[in-house]
Amino acid sequence: MHSFVTVAQVGSFSGAAKKLGSSGSLVSRHVAELERQIGVRLVNRTARSVSLTEPGQRYAEFAARILDEIEAEDAGIAQLHDRPEGTLSVICPKWIGSLDLGDAIAAFSATHPKIQVRFELGGMSDRTYDFLDSGFDVAFHTRDLRDSSVRLKKIASLPFVLCASAEYIERCGTLAHPNDLAAHDCLVHLNDPVWRIGHGHASTLHKIRNIAFSSNSYIALQKAAVHGRGIALLPQRPVYDDLVSGALQVLLPGLAVPDRPLYAIYGPGQDTPRKISVFLDFLAGWFAQNPIPAIRS
Repeated sequence: MHSFVTVAQVGSFSGAAKKLGSSGSLVSRHVAELERQIGVRLVNRTARSVSLTEPGQRYAEFAARILDEIEAEDAGIAQLHDRPEGTLSVICPKWIGSLDLGDAIAAFSATHPKIQVRFELGGMSDRTYDFLDSGFDVAFHTRDLRDSSVRLKKIASLPFVLCASAEYIERCGTLAHPNDLAAHDCLVHLNDPVWRIGHGHASTLHKIRNIAFSSNSYIALQKAAVHGRGIALLPQRPVYDDLVSGALQVLLPGLAVPDRPLYAIYGPGQDTPRKISVFLDFLAGWFAQNPIPAIRS
């Protein structure tokens, strides 16, 4: 279509070829192929001149409009890619979205009103890249990922704490060693049945078998812990006030549990849309500016 419209504008194959930086034979083949596809002759060819047939005149006007629209759309999409605006679709596990990340994304949305955020919790596949097939721009995980089909950025570290209520400790005793967990009622997240206690080479893994209460919500586990149902491994930010007030107490303070990394994953390629890069930078900054205060013993 581009070759044909240029021929119509210039009035010759050689002139069109020069304008397009191509060869006259290639331009001629393009026009002939277009005529074959449409099924009508578009150009009258003579030794001295090229003129349009009546269908050719109509098609040239139509093709010129189409090409102008394509050019305008290309420019609009390129501009949208480079500006922090448009729709941003984000998905994450329920427990992350209902805690720190939900606050951070709400703050982002208020700061960047030209970006319409679609934020969904849950429904994530085990396959890392499925969020792209489902129409999401960014997904969040708290496990290390090794998948070349996506890109990854660490947003923050999420501290966790092993804790129980004073009532439970008075009734059942405290922990002297991580192995003592086997003798205690434990409150377990459905996606986190194995607890790591301690750091580095001193850390140990404990598959929790004495499960007194389980849930896919850390908020529900927190409530059960406050009510004295057992020992829980919980994200520190939402339980901070309970720890300060004494409603919950830290267990094994000399063997802190490892932080969980919070990763954002997004589509491959070096040319990341501006709305995504702005979003990720904002979230990393939000977590850096809103650290969780240390718990005093």
